[in-house]
Amino acid sequence: MSSLKTFAILLALFASYITQSEAVCGYESCPETKANMINIHLVPHSHDDLGWLKTVDQYYYGNKHNIQHAGVQYIFDTVVAELSKDSRRRFIQVETGFFAKWWEDQSAAKKQLVRTLVNEGRLEFTGGAWSMNDEAAVNYQSVIDQFAVGLKFLNDNFGACGRPRVGWQIDAFGHSREQASMFAQMAFDGQFFARMDQNDKNKRVDNLGLEMVWDASETLEQMDFFTGMLYNHYSAPPGFCFDSLCQDDPIIDGKSYDNNVKSKVDDFLNYASNLAGYYRSSHIMVPMGDDFQYENAYMNYKNMDKLIKYVNERQVSGSKYNVFYSTAGCYLNSLHKSLQSWPNKTQDFLPHSHEAKSFWTGFFTSRPTQKRFERDGNHILQVAKQLSVLADLSGAEHNKDLDYLRQIMGVMQHHDAITGTEKQEVSNDYDRLLYDAILGGANTARDALRVLTNQPNGEFESCLKLNISECAFSKENADDFVVTLYNPLAHTSVQYVRVPVQEKNYQVTDEKGRVVASELFPVPWQVLALEFRNNGTQHELVFKASVNKIATYFIKKIDKTIATPQTKQFPTERESNVNVPKRFKKVHSSKTDLEALDDQETIVRNSLIKLVIDNKTGRLKTVEMNGVSEDIEQTFGMYKTARSCHYIFRQDADLELLEDAFAFTVYEGESVKEVHQHVSEWISQVIRIYEGVNRVEFEWLVGPVPIDDELGKEIVTVFRSGISSGGVFYTDSNGREMMRREKDKREDFSPDLSEQPVSGNYYPVTSRMALQDGSKRMVLLNDRSQGGASLEDGRLEMMLHRRHIFADGSGAAEAINEQQFGKGLIARGKLFLYLDAVADGATASERVAEKEIHLPFWKFFSKSSNIQSGVTKSLPDFNDLPQSVHLLTLEPYSKDEVLLRFENFLDHTEGNVVSFSIREIFDDLGGLEIREMTLDGNLPLSDMKRLKFHHDGSGPAPSKPEYFTSLHKPLAADKSQNASEFSVTLKPMQIRTFIIKKKQGK
Repeated sequence: MSSLKTFAILLALFASYITQSEAVCGYESCPETKANMINIHLVPHSHDDLGWLKTVDQYYYGNKHNIQHAGVQYIFDTVVAELSKDSRRRFIQVETGFFAKWWEDQSAAKKQLVRTLVNEGRLEFTGGAWSMNDEAAVNYQSVIDQFAVGLKFLNDNFGACGRPRVGWQIDAFGHSREQASMFAQMAFDGQFFARMDQNDKNKRVDNLGLEMVWDASETLEQMDFFTGMLYNHYSAPPGFCFDSLCQDDPIIDGKSYDNNVKSKVDDFLNYASNLAGYYRSSHIMVPMGDDFQYENAYMNYKNMDKLIKYVNERQVSGSKYNVFYSTAGCYLNSLHKSLQSWPNKTQDFLPHSHEAKSFWTGFFTSRPTQKRFERDGNHILQVAKQLSVLADLSGAEHNKDLDYLRQIMGVMQHHDAITGTEKQEVSNDYDRLLYDAILGGANTARDALRVLTNQPNGEFESCLKLNISECAFSKENADDFVVTLYNPLAHTSVQYVRVPVQEKNYQVTDEKGRVVASELFPVPWQVLALEFRNNGTQHELVFKASVNKIATYFIKKIDKTIATPQTKQFPTERESNVNVPKRFKKVHSSKTDLEALDDQETIVRNSLIKLVIDNKTGRLKTVEMNGVSEDIEQTFGMYKTARSCHYIFRQDADLELLEDAFAFTVYEGESVKEVHQHVSEWISQVIRIYEGVNRVEFEWLVGPVPIDDELGKEIVTVFRSGISSGGVFYTDSNGREMMRREKDKREDFSPDLSEQPVSGNYYPVTSRMALQDGSKRMVLLNDRSQGGASLEDGRLEMMLHRRHIFADGSGAAEAINEQQFGKGLIARGKLFLYLDAVADGATASERVAEKEIHLPFWKFFSKSSNIQSGVTKSLPDFNDLPQSVHLLTLEPYSKDEVLLRFENFLDHTEGNVVSFSIREIFDDLGGLEIREMTLDGNLPLSDMKRLKFHHDGSGPAPSKPEYFTSLHKPLAADKSQNASEFSVTLKPMQIRTFIIKKKQGK
């Protein structure tokens, strides 16, 4: 009978929760606060990394407790159970990737219970992206995508009540201004984090500046964004960690000799009193949680219930403290209603240091090949998404593959993934996940091309080893194959294409049978010497392609000799000292004697660029382009260190430059000129210039980095010029606006650089860095996240590779000593040099180059017997868009909807307001209706109502709460309306997001 009675009680409780609650979510569901008191918002939370010391799955399932005790699935189980017991309890959930995995396994009844908790505001989603992304090494496109994926999941399953209003970036290793801008554009009301430079934090504590209004853009309007720094990291107060992972005493309140209620309450109120002294308002937030806590939520909530009870009982004795369960959103809403003013912030929080000798600048470069692999993942994701829309793919397998790629790219943005701060085993697992996801995306793109080109038998294979100039398909079909190029950019692009081939004579023809000029260049012997490389293709065929969206080029072996580059070797007497593997015979298409202008220099030039190579050093000496000539020397060097780790770059000695002369060979074709440099046994490089391309390409190969001396190494390349930059240089913020940097200085405080003057001046570079004086500007663009600095006037320094033997003291407990086939990791990548006069708007060309570097043509390979010329299905034409407009996103959103984002990628110094009609694109996509959304694509822009906060010095304090709404009338139209209703205006740096409802089968 007792068991039946228990069942009946549980059934009644369950029935009460499946009934639609009368309570409301959001700010209206927040607990009542008390006037004239210090209101303490207890915020239960668990920070759950999507990989770090363990893999994503190991963390979720609770495997390998010997590494770290963590089982995320049990956190959700027990938190939901405890929330259902008491309507006052709250919890914030951040990482949607983990929650979505748990959600899939829940019963309909459990899902309904969770929806009730969400609808009542008791379970609040905060952040809501697939992962808690890093903010230094990420590109904005990938951040937007992973927020879109996470927020769409929440919207699909919980509606408006599931939408987060607050960012929760508590564990990122420094914070970018662009991240705050993206939050604002996604209609978030504010954000909180827990890491900033210790000197910055100390000053803010003294000046009541831990919470602020961040002006998150120099270009966009209404980008004021509330930002708060947590005082005690994101942990519970000392002595009040009630989780099973902790050692703190519970609250003992019975008739026990160990009763500690008084001492516990005294300690908590002392902590709260101190905390209240560091913040401006009568509200303070106390996080209650930490990494992977709440596996035993019962233990946590039982003790927090007691804490709340006994602290509030003191009010009858005159205590001014009121404590209650709350959320980050409810805390922020209380601050908004207080009408308080706040300090202003305009720059960013990078880099950060937790002590004088520990600047977290190493992770800007850590695991360089994985950072590049993540860019490849984004590249195929954009290609696959666009092609899915254009081909109207709707198969279950295609949707599954595309969703998986979206989600894994979300995992890769995690602050222990793209940063390279994870254990090696976890890094290997990230590679596995991303590789599988890329294959799925490539298969989706292949199937789309089979539809769009009406070639159902086309292979359309993607070669994933082009980073080492290898392609099995072009080797196996060496005499006759086809390259289909896809251009993910909005406008027709002209780019040079490099295809690994055998040493044969080839003819390239386009879709109309016209011969396209091509040249054959040898793959650098240092690449051929890679032990794991299949050397069936030792050359690269180079030709120039013009592509709107899809273009096909036919490559066929012929008997007639094609154009081959002339070869100049210097110094020939040093060739014998180069360690050329015996299995590689160095082959040149043709040879000529060295023909330098004199004994001192070798000139390499085309119609746009002139390079001067110093024959004695083998290094770049002078660059001339855009009517500007500047002495620019490029070399390589290393910082030796015994104490650097995944996160931290600590230099123990000055930079050691590689002073030995470089052996070099020059290959000169009609369209391409190459300088192959042999720097050392483990560093080589190719410098290239292409006819008609206004930048210089540097393709570097570094590794294995030697550690025979038992010292770690930071490998850098340095470009030294005579430009008088005055200690000022510029780095991008996540690929968007540029940030002004000044050596040895920060915006709000004086950094402690006494022990680390080099690493403390390093900044993240995700797309470009630059310096200039009154007349000349030098720019470096890169193909992945790296750390960069300007330590002397006219000098740009970029870190390319890292290898260390120090077992990381920040958590991973192992050195960042990546191995590949039993040897140290070898990395290959590209930098691009740009030199120009300083003039208004001159940097616009740099932004065009950024887009081509980030999203170049994707190459698909097929047998010629399976491919015919032409695209049979008409495609939308984006060429009528203004030149400064980027097609940021074109992707399937739902079964009958397409998501579209346009970006004016120029800032206020480079571009202007542009307007255009999207009616033709709308019609080409089979549009029935269109509506404008916030940046993430999940909230109608017309519904945006973002909290506005007042900052010091901005005028009189408001008399009532204020809000931001859209600055323009959100676009909303249907096919019956005329073209004028489809006009889009984009201000500089503005992104606008639309969802198009389309016809079925279109």
